[in-house]
Amino acid sequence: MAKKTAIDARHYDVIVAPHITEKATLLSEHNAVVFKVANTASKPQIKEAVEALYDVKVTGVNTIVQKGKSKRWKGKPYKRSDIKKAVVTLAEGQMIDITEGVS
Repeated sequence: MAKKTAIDARHYDVIVAPHITEKATLLSEHNAVVFKVANTASKPQIKEAVEALYDVKVTGVNTIVQKGKSKRWKGKPYKRSDIKKAVVTLAEGQMIDITEGVS
């Protein structure tokens, strides 16, 4: 198992939510999980938060910033917020069940 790090309140600020899509589900076959994370979160912070919250060993973190789209509602333009996603690769034999939540 991964070494047990203390769960700090800042870990809950880094990991916003799991990102559940068809592509994210396909990545789970390759020991990867996708999370929505804070826009200011760095890769070491994401790794530390996932290891502390889910008690797993993380081997890699890749991040993506999805820029918000320009949309119109009732003729008035607005812009969706930017979203940062993290693809977290877990060590062989490790897994996260995102349906059960954080323990």
